[in-house]
Amino acid sequence: MATAPLRSRVRARAQRDPHGPSDPHPPYDESRRRGPLRRVPGILTRTVLALFFAFPIVFMLVSSLKPDQQIFGDLGSLRAFLPVGDVSLANYTAVFDRVPAGRFLLNSILISAATVALGIVVNSLAAFALSRMRWPGRKLLLTLIIATLIVPFETFALPMVWWVNKLPWLQLHDFHLTVTEGWLDTYRVQILPFVANAFSIFLFHQYFQSIPKELDEAALMDGASWFGVYRRIVMPLSGPAVATVAILTFLPMWNSYLWPLMVVQDERLRPVMIGIQYFFQLNVSWGQIMAYSSMITVPVLALFLAFQRSFINSIASSGVKG
Repeated sequence: MATAPLRSRVRARAQRDPHGPSDPHPPYDESRRRGPLRRVPGILTRTVLALFFAFPIVFMLVSSLKPDQQIFGDLGSLRAFLPVGDVSLANYTAVFDRVPAGRFLLNSILISAATVALGIVVNSLAAFALSRMRWPGRKLLLTLIIATLIVPFETFALPMVWWVNKLPWLQLHDFHLTVTEGWLDTYRVQILPFVANAFSIFLFHQYFQSIPKELDEAALMDGASWFGVYRRIVMPLSGPAVATVAILTFLPMWNSYLWPLMVVQDERLRPVMIGIQYFFQLNVSWGQIMAYSSMITVPVLALFLAFQRSFINSIASSGVKG
């Protein structure tokens, strides 16, 4: 019976002195000294890569503050990356005199936001039907949807222009609904053709597959409908997938150039990327081009940097779940 207190004292002493009485001096941990040094090459490599990829952005921002003569005069030295010399905001004010930049920005925000919101709803509903519900032909349909990813947009851009020019639309005139033909020169021709997206459906499908289907069965037994399962169970658990789809939908819509150039002639409906061609007409001013490019790039870059951790976590989580 006396051994129990002795064991307790030995255990307590071992916790206080884990190296034991025979080793009063703990061994020197060599990894503690080499740990920070081992991280130095990695830190230097990341710093060099960050500076390398930041050079174009820095050059764009700095050049937007200089007149054209100084931009070309500083190209042969580090002054091209420094805000020195004749620096002013004249290029930014000239941008608004040359193009309706504010209108273009509002159009792009509206088009991108609407496409993202509608795309999340439509693509998640399609993925829910393909991944959670049982019906014949769903695997074949999913295969066909994925197969469309290998078809480049340029191959069907012209046929799609012909189709959207023939599609009907309801309009309200003097409290009467009238049917019109053609979607050209409208906001809807820039939004609706890009709402359904094969990659977004595939990403939602892969993420929904990771959610236990026992939750669906329990909800259905309790009287919930399939839409109730989608709205109350599956979507609340799919935050990373929603964030990833929102990111991957917003960026292409913000950078859209070819499609608006083909279907929109009204200047009041054009997005920001179309505004770049205005600066290559008549007198080309590279300072104004850099200023306009900064205006349409910096907000997106700032948004990404502000939510960088959430973006990376959402993409990584979606990849692991899939």
